[in-house]
Amino acid sequence: MATTLKQSYERLNEQTVVELAQKLELLSDYQNIKVNEIGDGNLNLVFRLIEEDTGKSIIVKQALPYAKVVGESWPLTLDRARIESSSLIKSAEFAPEHVPEVFYTDQDLALTVMEDLSSHVILRKGLIEGVKYPHLAQHIGTFIAKSLFYTSDFYLHPFEKKELVQTFTNPELCKITEDLVFTDPFYDIDTNDFPSELKEAVSELWSDTLLKQRAASLKYKFLTRAEALLHGDLHTGSIFVTETSTKLIDSEFAYYGPQGFDIAHFFANIALNHASQSFHISDSLRREEYQSYLLSVIKDTWETFTARYRELWKTEGVESATKLPGFEEEILNSIFTDMIGFAGCEVIRRTIGLAHVEDLDSIEDFNGQIELKKRVLKLGSDWVKNAESIKNIDEFITYIRSV
Repeated sequence: MATTLKQSYERLNEQTVVELAQKLELLSDYQNIKVNEIGDGNLNLVFRLIEEDTGKSIIVKQALPYAKVVGESWPLTLDRARIESSSLIKSAEFAPEHVPEVFYTDQDLALTVMEDLSSHVILRKGLIEGVKYPHLAQHIGTFIAKSLFYTSDFYLHPFEKKELVQTFTNPELCKITEDLVFTDPFYDIDTNDFPSELKEAVSELWSDTLLKQRAASLKYKFLTRAEALLHGDLHTGSIFVTETSTKLIDSEFAYYGPQGFDIAHFFANIALNHASQSFHISDSLRREEYQSYLLSVIKDTWETFTARYRELWKTEGVESATKLPGFEEEILNSIFTDMIGFAGCEVIRRTIGLAHVEDLDSIEDFNGQIELKKRVLKLGSDWVKNAESIKNIDEFITYIRSV
């Protein structure tokens, strides 16, 4: 990885990003480089540089000091670029095949130069189009198992774990999650975004005291349980895929938190896609078959995750508690219960909060979209309130089928 060049922050453009690449000798033919700003996210600039003759390419991602979706009135820390690059580098220690390679980082410029994944597609778009990815469940389940175990107290020396907790202290982006996932959707707050046709259903949600209490409990877990290093925003828009490859991106929300959080967000977004296919796939037989595939992704991911986690626990656990009979099951049961509640919060916030999902919002039948969103809100509420009573992955999937 290239050495950091010291300089003050300056927003890159198509000219200066080429000058940077040349200075770092990351490409070779600087007379024939095509540059595109391809970022469609809310927080960053993303440039793709490609040598037209050779096809060699890189991605340059630079954090902006504010949220693009809002503008300069919403300032954001540039330290998130360090968090993201550090997370990718850490993940590459145990799962290099599932993260883009990092070539260079610069904390002052808040940028990361990394592998170009243009050969991949964003998972969310592929799922909306009804594409199957035969290795997705195994890849995600394995990655999450390794990520959680290898960054936990069960594997690391306590000093090393606590040092990593400090490295990945991420207060500003965690505050975004705390507000937008666990607080705002449950109250009448102006960051929420939904059509008037949903007002009655949303008002019912806001008046549900038990729901708000359970959401507050989940938020408290998010605030206080530094169990393992999380991606922090693991939805289907943060995963690049091909038929044989799965790469996790956009880990600027990475921090140490509860182990059930990442897999919950992945499952919640698969569930939202499952619900939306009633409108995206018109042929009933094909729709039923694809929705069955989506449910198999959830079940296979969970089973892969638990199998790999148990294997790592048995063969590489160093903490004395890993030798206690039954303690492994206690931990996995705790992860499962937390997962259900966190998934419920994610479903609700993706339906009425600030950041929606294309799966639902791209449904052209507006009345159908509204009715589906009402059912999705009930799904999320049921998960948050009933997490303790759902005992296995099949029961969890039964809720998804009911939407």
